[in-house]
Amino acid sequence: MGSGQWMVERRSSFGNDSFPKEHETVSESGCLSIIVLGASGDLAKKKTFPALYHLYRQGFLDSNEVHIFGYARTKISDDDLRDRIRGYLGKDAEHVSKFLQLIKYVSGSYDSEDGFQLLDKEISQHEESKNSAEGSSRRLFYLALPPSVYPPVCRMIKKCCMNNSDLGGWTRIVIEKPFGKDLESAENLSAQIGELFEEAQLYRIDHYLGKELVQNLLVLRFANRFFLPLWNRDNIANVQIVFREDFGTEGRGGYFDEYGIIRDIIQNHLLQVLCLKVKVLQSVLPIQDNEFVLGQYEGYRDDPTVPDQSNTPTFATVVLRIHNERWEGVPFILKAGKALNSRKAEIRVQFKDVPGDIFKCQKQGRNEFVIRLQPLEAMYMKLTVKQPGLEMSTVQSELDLSYMQRYQGVPIPEAYERLILDTIRGDQQHFVRRDELKAAWEIFTPLLHRIDNGEMKPKEYQPGSRGPVEADELLAKVGYVQTHGYIWIPPTL
Repeated sequence: MGSGQWMVERRSSFGNDSFPKEHETVSESGCLSIIVLGASGDLAKKKTFPALYHLYRQGFLDSNEVHIFGYARTKISDDDLRDRIRGYLGKDAEHVSKFLQLIKYVSGSYDSEDGFQLLDKEISQHEESKNSAEGSSRRLFYLALPPSVYPPVCRMIKKCCMNNSDLGGWTRIVIEKPFGKDLESAENLSAQIGELFEEAQLYRIDHYLGKELVQNLLVLRFANRFFLPLWNRDNIANVQIVFREDFGTEGRGGYFDEYGIIRDIIQNHLLQVLCLKVKVLQSVLPIQDNEFVLGQYEGYRDDPTVPDQSNTPTFATVVLRIHNERWEGVPFILKAGKALNSRKAEIRVQFKDVPGDIFKCQKQGRNEFVIRLQPLEAMYMKLTVKQPGLEMSTVQSELDLSYMQRYQGVPIPEAYERLILDTIRGDQQHFVRRDELKAAWEIFTPLLHRIDNGEMKPKEYQPGSRGPVEADELLAKVGYVQTHGYIWIPPTL
């Protein structure tokens, strides 16, 4: 929302103006080394390596130029690592086998020079084998690691593994969330890493920004004439951005309890969807005490990894107010929760009532534009139509673009595939900038500190419910009108 526009063009200060065409191999003069730090962990084997494989499988990574290095403390062989990730790559045995041969493993600690010097030696040998001119090679370091080790790892990369960029080569660092726990810790982390690398070298990855429907927001907003006069406070009553899971923490209780639903989902994923430009974050007013609801599902503290007196919310509804000309007075509702009655992530733009209501249909619900991010990606407009028959009666229906039906046989890329490819291309527009990170933490840190200090107590709710009843009451209070008698049903093929 730059200059009052919601979901306008994303950060592009450091991005390239030219992009490879579809299915064009990412190719430059020097060879490409992709280094996955934390290679033996869950994130690497379930997300990072599969994303790299799919890029390779689609022809975006050339086996003659690219080599992949895994680095971790675990003492295993190249083949051990390949066996660990093989089952996550798919069933095309021939391509999987060829891809796995591009992977080499190096073992070492995250805070000593010996391991990183060995890693640099292996990378350099690969570059020499490809006859890359000194300074022309590209090195991409993906930190699939806990944030606590980011600073020492970055220091070791800076000291031991940098590529000379005089001849067009580069070194880039991909950093996984969470980026701190509050404003102070985030700023401290940014400062430590910022002393080592330029902002143009840092790619703070949030996979929500790589989702197909999130990336479609810019096109929807600015390539469709009928949105131009509607996209403002005169026509839109409220906007909801929702993340719901129908399961609890399930073995991640210890990790989750350290962060909670606001840090884990709302402060990063949902806020990223809300705001595609920093200026709007800086226009968000402080959160009011009567405009948020916290919840914790019954049974959460039964998890042996969760403290008996945990105050951590597993559900939160937060209303944000944007103080600018376009959105003054429109509540932006961010809602996320675990152990609820459904699983989905969506954006729901609700329009104001039709003046006059000559067909007496307001009780059925308002017009809504819904962007369903997951599962079953879709966009649909809820609108009122005449019900077929001799009577002049109305009913709610939809204009529906369901991706599985409309784009049969067209694979929707995983978010990590797109974002890793953007990193290689040098396109930073779908990554989190340092000033944006600071502005986001400024919004939520006061509330988070009150929760951490025990000043705010979450309401208990039943697993499998909609969450605390107070959340629905808050939505009604800020103007959301719930639709009755209508349920969106995904089209079948």
